[in-house]
Amino acid sequence: MAKVKNSEAMDDLFDKRNADWYFDKLVQFIVFISGISAIVFVIGIFVFVTTEGMGFLLDSFSFSEFFGSEYWDPSDEDAPEYGILALIAGTASVTGLAMLIAIPFSLGAAIYIAEFSTGKTREYLKVLVELLAAIPSVVWGFIGLSIMNPLIIELFDVPVGLTVLNAGIILGLMAAPIMTSIAEDALKAVPDRYREAAEALGATRWQVIYKTVLPAAKNGLLGAILLGVGRGFGETMAVLMATGHAVNIPHSVFDSVRALTATIAAELGETAVGSEHYQVLFTIGIFLFLITFIINLTADLIVRGIKNQ
Repeated sequence: MAKVKNSEAMDDLFDKRNADWYFDKLVQFIVFISGISAIVFVIGIFVFVTTEGMGFLLDSFSFSEFFGSEYWDPSDEDAPEYGILALIAGTASVTGLAMLIAIPFSLGAAIYIAEFSTGKTREYLKVLVELLAAIPSVVWGFIGLSIMNPLIIELFDVPVGLTVLNAGIILGLMAAPIMTSIAEDALKAVPDRYREAAEALGATRWQVIYKTVLPAAKNGLLGAILLGVGRGFGETMAVLMATGHAVNIPHSVFDSVRALTATIAAELGETAVGSEHYQVLFTIGIFLFLITFIINLTADLIVRGIKNQ
């Protein structure tokens, strides 16, 4: 009788181990599919965008005209012009101004959260930063359109407030939370022994941060800045609503411009599928995809570099 019970117990244990083994393999397979799906989606998006824009690239594409001309007039039936120089200048000017605003703000906030705040103050600030990052871009666009537009007109006595300045401020505020979060993680990753060694040598609090912490976290901080640039370069709705959407090479922050992403968003729904204009918009999408991919890849390599040190 005892032998029968022992045999049944061994069988139950064997069945349980088999079930655990199959469950473990199933979970591994699900995790693998989830991880590889991101790569598949990115490749699929790139293939789709490239396929849609390939007709223009193979038939009518002219590098000098496409990248060197500032005239964008796809509605001309006789001689449509597809120069994106003004669109590139508009995107670069807005993104550049946004970074001038976001970098000092985000780095200062990250330094305060990582090095000075303690306890609940730190937790509240981190939650607040995450909430700011979660605000939809269309809400930021409404702020630029409804609040910043009349404010810029009144303060600077300009006829229009939908300008590079407006979009740069809005985009800077949008990019700052994610930059702050990543920069704060980079600062916290610096070992405490670095700070203790600097303090033991007589360094003040600011000297510890400036001479020790920031140099040690420079790769992570640069990665945060590059991710912010990628966010600014690829933003659509807020830029569309805050720039004035005028094809123009800006000569000051009070000029209205049009961004590459805003052009695609505004015109794609009005073009005939398969037309030359339709293909040109997808060609712009290919250009944007490559630029953002290079920026994000560079940021990822930099962040990986700091982890390996």
